[in-house]
Amino acid sequence: MKRVFSILFLLSMLLIGAQAQSVVVNAEIDSVQRFIGQQAKVKLVVSYDADKHLAMPDFDKELVEGVEILGHNSDTVALNEGKRYSVTQEYTVTSFDTALYVIPPFEVIVDSTSYYSQELALAVYSFPVDTANVDQFFGPKDIWEIPLEWQDVKHSVYYSLMLILFVAALVWVIISYRNNKPIIRIVKVKPKLPAHVIALDELNRIKNESDWRTSSNHKEFYIAITDALRCYLNERFGFNATEMTSDEIIDNLKQHIDKDALKELRAILATADLAKFAKYKPMMNENDHNLMGIIEFVDNTKPDAGDVTPQPTERKVVDKRSAKEKRLLLVGIVLLSIVSIALLVLLIMDLYNIFI
Repeated sequence: MKRVFSILFLLSMLLIGAQAQSVVVNAEIDSVQRFIGQQAKVKLVVSYDADKHLAMPDFDKELVEGVEILGHNSDTVALNEGKRYSVTQEYTVTSFDTALYVIPPFEVIVDSTSYYSQELALAVYSFPVDTANVDQFFGPKDIWEIPLEWQDVKHSVYYSLMLILFVAALVWVIISYRNNKPIIRIVKVKPKLPAHVIALDELNRIKNESDWRTSSNHKEFYIAITDALRCYLNERFGFNATEMTSDEIIDNLKQHIDKDALKELRAILATADLAKFAKYKPMMNENDHNLMGIIEFVDNTKPDAGDVTPQPTERKVVDKRSAKEKRLLLVGIVLLSIVSIALLVLLIMDLYNIFI
């Protein structure tokens, strides 16, 4: 029985040792001696089983008072085909006071159990000063004037040129907008010729043409002379003779012309109707007589002041710019103003970056 207890005791001790060996915590520093302001590397390495949970120490700004942390990084490596992990956390530290600093053991927690590394030491020294040879120390250097190059000022030059162009365009658009005055032109209006002048010109043109005398198309001849007569009657007496029959024209003329003058005109219109609608072919002398009769009728019924040629009149024509053009000018002013202000801001910022 005593032998059995001895065996069980040995097995328990082996299990406890194996469990203790499952977590390995190691800390090291690259150098225990540094001058003021020099940096040192402190490394903490923890190995543990993959099925356990690890909590690494968390520092704020210092490892210990006087030893500042400038930065840190961590790395994790899988071991034994992923059965264990090795976590490395490296701190970059420095100190600005001469002293011997003792860095206490790092505490890591694995599954609620604390494990500790060994403690470290860091000795910080000041630089030795050779007071016997003070000439070896030099004062501050003079300020160097750095010359400007094209690469430094090219953007300012581009902004300046573009600003000049846009400001010039803005000024031109503003002037155009303010000078939005109507343009006045004097136009000579040619007077309308009196009705009898137009009719007589047309009848004389027909009279002077020789084609109608040799042509057998009497219909076209009578259409031409009666159309000239009807247009004259429209303007002279104010009724729509072009849409009336010959009898309707005579009835409307009775209140303006005496019966004797109408008798001759009635005969001419009757002959014209026969030639236009009944294919009647008057003799050549009858055509001449009817043409002269219409000319005489127009001449006898024209207004008393018909021989006075009306003079051309002058009329003022006012051309105003459209409202659309005015709106376009206003929009142009707004856009050019925005672009000019933006270019000015860019130019000021660029010059500030160069000279300040």
